[in-house]
Amino acid sequence: MTPPKSIGFPRMLEEAGEKRVFMPDFIQMLAGLGFRVVIEEGYGSRSGFDKADFRQGNILVSFGNRQEAFDQDVVMVLRAPENDFDRMKPGTTLISMLHYPTHPNRIPRYKELGLKPISLDSIVNDNDVRLVENMRAVAWNGLEVAYGLLEEHWPGLIRPDGRPIRNLLLGTGMVGKHAVDAAVHLGNIERNNEHIERGGPGATSRAVGRNLTHHDEEMISLLKKTDILIDATQRRNPAEPVIPNKWIQYLPDHAILVDLSVDPYIPTTEPPVVRGIEGIPKGNLDKYVFRPEDEDWENTVAAGVPTEHRRTAVTCYSWPGFHPAACMNHYGQQLNPMMPVLFEKGYDGLSLEGGYFERALYRGTLKAWESQGEPQFIWNGDHSLS
Repeated sequence: MTPPKSIGFPRMLEEAGEKRVFMPDFIQMLAGLGFRVVIEEGYGSRSGFDKADFRQGNILVSFGNRQEAFDQDVVMVLRAPENDFDRMKPGTTLISMLHYPTHPNRIPRYKELGLKPISLDSIVNDNDVRLVENMRAVAWNGLEVAYGLLEEHWPGLIRPDGRPIRNLLLGTGMVGKHAVDAAVHLGNIERNNEHIERGGPGATSRAVGRNLTHHDEEMISLLKKTDILIDATQRRNPAEPVIPNKWIQYLPDHAILVDLSVDPYIPTTEPPVVRGIEGIPKGNLDKYVFRPEDEDWENTVAAGVPTEHRRTAVTCYSWPGFHPAACMNHYGQQLNPMMPVLFEKGYDGLSLEGGYFERALYRGTLKAWESQGEPQFIWNGDHSLS
């Protein structure tokens, strides 16, 4: 067992709207453990940080080029650096949101390159509850956008018939529970308070699970009376959509589709991965609203997936990234007690025989994922939920 001596922080280059970086306090905590920290030049500049914010005079914190950030014993980056996997040397511990269940095509690359991955979204406690997550931000940020669009259609969120806004929620897991709260509060506490003060009709949220979603007639009846359809599902089988594209035609024309699960389209895997609401596009922090006539709709949907029936879709790969500083403070607080364990034990020293956080970290490793045997295709929603 050889504990790591250094950690690198490369920039995320996915889109201009992605401004999330690990915060200066988190960087200083790592240096305080006695390990060398190498940060890519320009890290945090889009969020207003400069070198001094991260260094704070600490000689263990330095800046380098992109390759130097990837050359360290541990590489930490929130979103998977898919285009940079081959920058890392064999034996590098990669800590990122790797999503083993829905990105199985990446796993052979980790092995080929000799990487030692720890997927942040797979770090769970003894009760199988994720320890690195921002599910509240996923739900509230997605619903905030959806209600903003609906308010453009109905000023003050007043339906023509004066009735409450009608939400239909698919899934009641970690994201779904927050989605109920966000839906009945109009996606934003300030907006909700103003709505109450004006005497607005409010909103309702009806939730359904997999025991109902396979009953066509019942689901179609519910869809006909839905203003906002929210996908927060945890599917057992990501090869099957929850809402087939043909069902979308039963939604009112003004309805908004809110994608909180943000599953990918991966048609080349066996079985293939499709999205919970069939035929909707995949957005990001630069573009997360797709009108039915949007030409980008086709560009983000895998070939062969039906897209005939459409409504305005709200979808983003990284919902927590809407408020980057709050998001990264949140992740840093969750990771703080785990990092001393990692740097003491190293990847190879992690096991289920250790303490609470060691056991949790072990469950995030690729070796733990593979020890389960055949992959269990259960998608926990992210993002996010990265």
